[in-house]
Amino acid sequence: MKEEIIEKLKELIEQPVEEVKDLVEELKQSFYKIQKQETEESRKRFIEEGGVEDEFIQKPDDKEEIFKSLLNAFREKKAALAAEQQRLREANLEEKLGIIEKIKALCEKADEVGKHYPEFQQLQQRFKEITLLPQTNLNDLWKNYQLQVENFYELLKINKELRDYDFKKNYEHKLQLCETADKLAQDNEIISSFHQLQKLHEEWREIGPVAKEHREELWERFKNASTIINKRHQQYFDELREKEQINEAEKVALCETVEGIDFESLNSFVKWEDKTKELLDIQEKWKTIGFAPKKVNGELFDRFRHACNKFFDAKAAFYKQVKDDMALNLEKKKSLCEQAEALKDSNDWKKSADILVALQKEWKTVGPVSKKHSDAVWKRFISACDYFFEQKNKHFASSKEVEHENLVKKKEIIEKLNAIDGDVDATEGVKLVRALMDEFNALGHVPFKEKDKIYNAYHSVIDKLFAQFNMKESNLRLQSFKSNINTIAEEDNSQNKLYKERERLVRTYENIKGELKTYENNIGFLSASSKSGGSLLNEMNKKIQKLKDDLDVVAKKIEIIDENLPG
Repeated sequence: MKEEIIEKLKELIEQPVEEVKDLVEELKQSFYKIQKQETEESRKRFIEEGGVEDEFIQKPDDKEEIFKSLLNAFREKKAALAAEQQRLREANLEEKLGIIEKIKALCEKADEVGKHYPEFQQLQQRFKEITLLPQTNLNDLWKNYQLQVENFYELLKINKELRDYDFKKNYEHKLQLCETADKLAQDNEIISSFHQLQKLHEEWREIGPVAKEHREELWERFKNASTIINKRHQQYFDELREKEQINEAEKVALCETVEGIDFESLNSFVKWEDKTKELLDIQEKWKTIGFAPKKVNGELFDRFRHACNKFFDAKAAFYKQVKDDMALNLEKKKSLCEQAEALKDSNDWKKSADILVALQKEWKTVGPVSKKHSDAVWKRFISACDYFFEQKNKHFASSKEVEHENLVKKKEIIEKLNAIDGDVDATEGVKLVRALMDEFNALGHVPFKEKDKIYNAYHSVIDKLFAQFNMKESNLRLQSFKSNINTIAEEDNSQNKLYKERERLVRTYENIKGELKTYENNIGFLSASSKSGGSLLNEMNKKIQKLKDDLDVVAKKIEIIDENLPG
């Protein structure tokens, strides 16, 4: 688009300035509108990628330098033309003043009227031909001219036939101007009609007098048409000012909406992203509103931009704080891992068990960490805890009373798991299930004859709950993804964005597919004959099922993109 504007500007520079100056101005506005949009998009990407607003620097644009160079060349050409026109105006003014003096001199030669009349006509013709003049003192110039012309006719008592001939020509000319003015009064191009009327008035002043019986009639007709055009011109600007007042009210309302955002209530990523979408919608609405009154338009824009910048600054600060908190939480969880690992081989069963249970409770109070560390640090912590309690359970396995107590407690935990409401939030549900799993795994052995039954009941409800919550979470992610894709599809250049996202998902699909194939090949080499082998086999089966679920989610995302791509 910028290249097209530059090429068009190169063509216009070679043409007459007066014919193309408005087109050049339109190209300038179009170019910098595109430039501004590109800068705002770069700024937005910079902020979304974690950059600080004040550190944003727009990269130099070679096209802008070319465009500025062409504009400067046009301005120089325009300035040269303006200087030349000003010189001509001053020269023309001097020439017209000279013509008036010559007519004045002719008025003093009353005895040679017939001889000087042709010269008088030539002076009149030349006076009319000179049109480019300074805007100051035009009325005085015209009145002086009319006075000398009328003096020539009246004081020297010019031949009536010649005088009537002039009156007739002047009448026809002024009648034509009246007709033109009447048409302009009906023209829908109000601004153009007003400017053309000014030229008609200049031309009217240049025309000599008409017979007295026609003077009032012609002037009234011309004046009436002028009044209509002037009133329409005034009404146009009154309506424009009224519209600008409405625009001002709408822009003030948008400013107040953005300024009224409660940052304290935005305490999660989801809330910030939802509010960001609302703000972007408000920015789009701002673009659809026309100009406010000139005296406040710039101030309103600065106010709106400041409010938006304040929002994005607060968002960046929130994201930074969350990252810092996650990093601190990670260090806390690593410390808990180290403490659990230090106790995993302890034989002080009671004391160490109490400490580990306390560590598990403390773990729950620590906030989240980033996803790339979450699974690893949890696996490290729970592995140390599980190892200790497995050793503890083995140590006390011979105690039937303890085994019976463990059986009762595990049944109670299974009942709690079965009582979990399926409508509970997926994240909260998973947390509750994990907490009960921790309690279950902390318990020792149960009577041997009950072992398989309690194990199967436990894993049955666990598998059901995790499948349920994972499915709910997957559906939520798919709905969110579909909403994002629909939003992208409504944007400019949406097709390229959708294709890029589809290529990324295809690569993800192939990677998951390859990982799934590896697990399916490896599982054939495992033996379930030993207890440890059976446990690993179960873990791998769960991993394979998760990969299949992930594969299904990615495939559905690709289908969503395909639905939004052109056929």
